[in-house]
Amino acid sequence: MPDYLPFPEGPFRLAMGLLSLDPADWIEIDENFVEELRLKRRLLAERHEECFLALPGSEPGGAETLEMLAEHLPTRFPGIYRREGEVLLIEPLGERHELRRSDLHPLDLAGRLVQEDLCLMRAEGDSYVLAALSVCFPSRWRIAEKLGKPLAAIHEPVAFYDEKLARPVDRFFGLLKEDKPVQRLNWNLLDDRALFQPGGHNRKERDPSITAENAGERLFIRVERQTLRRLPRTKDVLFGIRTYVRPLAHIAERPLDCRRLAEAMRALPEPTFRYKSFPVFAEAALAWLDRHAAAAPVRTAS
Repeated sequence: MPDYLPFPEGPFRLAMGLLSLDPADWIEIDENFVEELRLKRRLLAERHEECFLALPGSEPGGAETLEMLAEHLPTRFPGIYRREGEVLLIEPLGERHELRRSDLHPLDLAGRLVQEDLCLMRAEGDSYVLAALSVCFPSRWRIAEKLGKPLAAIHEPVAFYDEKLARPVDRFFGLLKEDKPVQRLNWNLLDDRALFQPGGHNRKERDPSITAENAGERLFIRVERQTLRRLPRTKDVLFGIRTYVRPLAHIAERPLDCRRLAEAMRALPEPTFRYKSFPVFAEAALAWLDRHAAAAPVRTAS
């Protein structure tokens, strides 16, 4: 599992934080591959409408996504995927997937092939709307509340998005080049390690069972590696979300990371702090982080 710890330093600043992405690194696979794909199978069987939705007319973008994955995966991960004509084999799962399967939306099938969640954005007027989603691992949001909405409405719950990011994000989506995919990292701290979390924002009541002594085991660092790429044929934008979850205790022996996370939490403005449900455990988390950060050298102004 990649060790992403994207805790920002300095004052809070709402920013896109985009980095260039090598197309060869579009998809990431780790030791949880089999477990997470099996979890996707269960969620899609038992709660399909909570994990996949699509607007009419989104099939071409879904088909293009599926084609790109079917070409990329056997080349990038030949020990895991194998292509036989119009069949893609996932070796560790013993699965054969008909790439022209007619009973599934192509983005639904594409989402079953990888650990990433996949969202398809389609141009409408001056913005992009969410046309289809295969999201089995939501971080406290529901796909039914986002389908068909433009970017600004999708991010409406995010404090300061409208005044700080709405225009730059819309402009970026319009300018994104097919040969220049990008990535960004997003972090959170949660009191639930589950990958499927469709709700849980804006909780206020402190949980007394989470203490400075057990916060390392009771709290979890959740990082999303988000990718954006323009599809060459349809010109849709594909948004990928790869989710990684580790217990807070993962950084117990890394005092500088503990300090950076504590500083990042304290720098959050109150609406963002509340939106993330940090009041539930912040006191315990910060006490734990401060204790483990004590061994870090103190930075001095230059």
